[in-house]
Amino acid sequence: MKKPRGNSIFWMGCLISILFSPKSKALAQDSRRELTPNDTLQSVRILEVGNVCFRIFAPEAGVVSLGGTDMPAVGWSAGMTKRPDGVWETTVGPVDPGSYRYHFNVDGVFVIDPRNPSTSESNSNTWSLFHVGGADFMDTRDVPRGAVSELTYYSGSLQRFRRMHVYTPPGYESGGGKFPVFYLLHGAMDSDDSWTTVGRAGFILDNLIAEGKAVPMVVVMPAGHTGPFRFGAPRTDGRDPFLDDLNENIRPLIESRYRVRPERKHRAIAGLSMGGGHTLAIAIPGLADYAYIGVFSSGVFGIAGGTGAFGLDGATWEERHREVLDDPDLKMGLRLVWFATGKDDFLLETTRKTVEVLRNHDFEVVYEETEGGHTWINWRNYLYAFVPLLFR
Repeated sequence: MKKPRGNSIFWMGCLISILFSPKSKALAQDSRRELTPNDTLQSVRILEVGNVCFRIFAPEAGVVSLGGTDMPAVGWSAGMTKRPDGVWETTVGPVDPGSYRYHFNVDGVFVIDPRNPSTSESNSNTWSLFHVGGADFMDTRDVPRGAVSELTYYSGSLQRFRRMHVYTPPGYESGGGKFPVFYLLHGAMDSDDSWTTVGRAGFILDNLIAEGKAVPMVVVMPAGHTGPFRFGAPRTDGRDPFLDDLNENIRPLIESRYRVRPERKHRAIAGLSMGGGHTLAIAIPGLADYAYIGVFSSGVFGIAGGTGAFGLDGATWEERHREVLDDPDLKMGLRLVWFATGKDDFLLETTRKTVEVLRNHDFEVVYEETEGGHTWINWRNYLYAFVPLLFR
């Protein structure tokens, strides 16, 4: 007896469809294409002497350059030389250990490295990212690892969905205990992604916790921008919408969704640059809610002269918050106010003046001035110095 032919006909039809599909033709054509230097190109190579070699395959380009941040200074760029095989290359350095953002400029177009999957988001675009090892406190080490999650939430105050990153310490998923919480804010040129990529926050926390130098904690890294940002744009609405977002949406969500301790003594906040300004704008009026305050390369904008955020100068800011600044009971529960900035930072005088004002109101401020400027090189170091002081 002959077997039914229906199944055979069906599978034959499927095979024919696959073989003659546009995708199959494209794959076949791709397998026959001539290989180019791009197929095996190592676009970023860390050299033994600390220099870094960059390459990109752009045979039709007329001009290619390399741009980035922090090496050797903010906003640097370097021309690239074209080889006969269409690969452009240049070498920079020596480069200190750490993570760095970079991009290629190909005939005037900002291009991330197509051969490097590591990226870091800023406030308006995405950069390629590479890491130079040698700084033990932020390198990837064989220690228990925490987890970094992207959390999408609805902001009732802003009437739209927003995103934040949340670090949970090693063992959080399998345990049942509660943890202190640290709100860590980014700067004007960054996003909620930045502390976990170029800032190496997860690695720094993991390494400190593994060494017993830091208390296990939940770290919340929200998005500080609530709209388009550009330098010099006037702020005249009287209040940054991010402040309401953190107080009305982010904090309640974190305290309901994560196992964090709700008491003041278990809550910290810190930020860099714009995030340092946000920190003061949140923690000074809300001093009853925070026991630990950190300000990296920042202060009250306008306090050293000129006009700061929302049209405020230093005297206006001081007068607006005088009741809190002069309240001895609020200071009783305040365990740390910590400032740090670089000697070459353009906000150095802003930081110094802010520290002076707080000390005039009997705040016990720990203040450190370091080498360097307004860079992630400093901010990673500040995070490493600040975290061990928390929740002790």
